[in-house]
Amino acid sequence: MGTTPVLELHDVQKSFGAVVALRAGTISVNGGSIHALVGENGAGKSTLVKIVAGLYQRDGGTFRFQGEDVDFTSTAQSKAAGVAVIYQEPTLFPDLSVTENIFMGRQPVNRFGRIDRKAMRREVERLFTRLDVVIDPDRPAEGLSIADQQVIEIAKAVSLDASLLIMDEPTAALSGKEVDRLFAIARSLRDEGRALIFISHRFDEVFSLCDTVTVMRDGAYVGTSAIADTEPDELVRQMVGRTITELFPKQPARIGEALLEVDGLSRAGVFHDIGFTVRSGEIVGLSGLVGAGRSEVVRAVFGVDPYDEGMVRVSGKNVPAGDPAAAMRAGIALVPEDRRKQGLVTESSVAHNITLAIRRRLARFGIITAAMENRAAKEWASRLEVKTHALDTVAATLSGGNQQKVVLAKWLATGPRVLIIDEPTRGIDVGTKSEVHRLLSQLAGQGMAVLMISSELPEVLGMADRILVMREGRITADIPREQATSENVMYAATHATEQQK
Repeated sequence: MGTTPVLELHDVQKSFGAVVALRAGTISVNGGSIHALVGENGAGKSTLVKIVAGLYQRDGGTFRFQGEDVDFTSTAQSKAAGVAVIYQEPTLFPDLSVTENIFMGRQPVNRFGRIDRKAMRREVERLFTRLDVVIDPDRPAEGLSIADQQVIEIAKAVSLDASLLIMDEPTAALSGKEVDRLFAIARSLRDEGRALIFISHRFDEVFSLCDTVTVMRDGAYVGTSAIADTEPDELVRQMVGRTITELFPKQPARIGEALLEVDGLSRAGVFHDIGFTVRSGEIVGLSGLVGAGRSEVVRAVFGVDPYDEGMVRVSGKNVPAGDPAAAMRAGIALVPEDRRKQGLVTESSVAHNITLAIRRRLARFGIITAAMENRAAKEWASRLEVKTHALDTVAATLSGGNQQKVVLAKWLATGPRVLIIDEPTRGIDVGTKSEVHRLLSQLAGQGMAVLMISSELPEVLGMADRILVMREGRITADIPREQATSENVMYAATHATEQQK
């Protein structure tokens, strides 16, 4: 491991008007190491990364890179110095080939002044061999998986000889095998002597991959530890300033009548003969591996996607297929997996987002005033403890956890009887996870039927009264809470079994 830090930040500050985003950002990252950066949403991690990437300039503090005082005034300057940022969702040019994306803006030319495509392709093949990945250099970027797009961004960084790679929540949308491949690449880059910063809310990944961890809270540095010298409970205490004794605060609720009934739901090539019931007061977990068809099923139940056969009923009444408005009138609410793209109008205010689904109810003679909007939004923002200095704050500026609360507030404002929530805590911090879990438990206690889709097995085991397991578009198990274990859920997710009764 290198003795001179590649990156040093000490007491870095950044404010946006009256809002202090970073009070004392401090981190020191050595070459030949993978350094985790953890903290709740809003802790200042993203602001710190954007300063290193040249998107923001610091207001104060010390910023050193490769032993020299610096201030990157653009992303181009940061990249030229040797910094590469790999985001959760890379932005490639979809119509260009993989090779063209890697060499965009710096294509080699031959002696006639023309782009040397053969040289570009040879270099890409060499990079992919070095990273031990198989991707066709000539295929268009459009249609590539998120995992392959990230590999292309990494290959670009390696080709630029980046000395610091920052991976910002890179595994949120990846399957287990894709995560394993990404980690193998990260370890190989560390072994070459590069410095890596890994930002994640998943402690199992932090402890599996990283050498060192730095914790931030409320825009300030809390501490740095060797991974071998700390444990998850200690990181949680440092992150939230308190001890969370119960991450899954599941309260017993009285299970009542069937509210949501799905019978024989099928869509060719996607899912087949899906049948289940969710009762009043019940949290039903829908589990399975990525690609099992879970999100497709709930989108069909809500009417966003079509289905070929089957029936959806709420309180015994049929819900028309392919009609989300009818599903809403029946009392169904759907919090989608991708809150930014499907759940929010990110450039609109918090108040506007919370009232989106009830605007017809709010209107008087076809008119909605800002006062009406703010009154309705204030109640739900308060109930869900949305952390924002004003209801006219643009939703895009909120932390991931608070964005999730806004989406939840929007749907709870409709007064649903059935809440379908897809990946309720993806990409949000441990403290906010506990708050979301407590809210789901409270809603079930008030008689709501909750269908929760989650890829996090501890979340499913901790919160669900029953677990439905899907594999390749079919339900393979229906497991009561008292019988549910990691082993039998994973067995049902990976083996073709008869549905358990």
